Amino acid sequence: MIGRPAQSIGHYLREWRQRRRMSQLDFALEAEISQRHLSFIESGRSVPSREMVHHLAERLDVPLRERNVLFLAAGYAPVFPERPLDDPALRPAREAIDLVLRGHEPFPALAVDRHWTLVASNAAVAPLLAGVTEARLLEPPVNVLRLALHPGGLAPHIANLPEWRAHLLDRLRHQVWITGDPVLSGLMAELSGYPDRAATPVRRLAPQPRDYAGVVVPLELVTEAGLLSFFSTVTVFGTPIDITLSELALEAFFPADAETAEILRRLAAERQAS
Repeated sequence: MIGRPAQSIGHYLREWRQRRRMSQLDFALEAEISQRHLSFIESGRSVPSREMVHHLAERLDVPLRERNVLFLAAGYAPVFPERPLDDPALRPAREAIDLVLRGHEPFPALAVDRHWTLVASNAAVAPLLAGVTEARLLEPPVNVLRLALHPGGLAPHIANLPEWRAHLLDRLRHQVWITGDPVLSGLMAELSGYPDRAATPVRRLAPQPRDYAGVVVPLELVTEAGLLSFFSTVTVFGTPIDITLSELALEAFFPADAETAEILRRLAAERQAS
């Protein structure tokens, strides 16, 4: 249940406009309204219609969760529902998630929510976490970014930790800019304080540095089975109108070389045989 917004619709629109680094004139042109009209809305001299709120939120790329705040601040009922993932209405979406995760095996894949909390994962993920020494990192709710970069998590086993850490922090920084979420801002501050190199450097199992031709930033993970190299893709739901679905992301990891693919297929075969 969303509480009553603390500020006016004009305040929130101005805040989102400034977050997008747009002048009032730039935004008025983008929204195809007069600067005078926009000025009246931002100053509280004019209350926008429901349709105008929706239009302005679209132009500012405001997340669905925050669009509900805009509607409430303008005096309208929230538009976008938020259901738990186990709600019967979201059953087709949950089945689609499970289908994608299972279908990606023997390669690892997982689903996370807006705060990078683990929602689901396939069978190929758990074996990669064997080196985690901080047990609390694996207790629900599991934050996958914290798990990846914490000194007691996967960080000591990532052969290219400085590069992978920079990649993850860049993604998180962009997400903070897009959403303005204070929880993500706090997570950013926490993760930025973690060391960018493992206290004990991992033993590189590859005979020589890998060359990915500048195409991807790989995740190079040292495991008992060998050095595993991955690149990843991120999938989101198209045109969601439910807040929960709009904030879910599925990340699928693909082998970046033939050796990794062979090791993962062998590990999957061993799991099936046991």
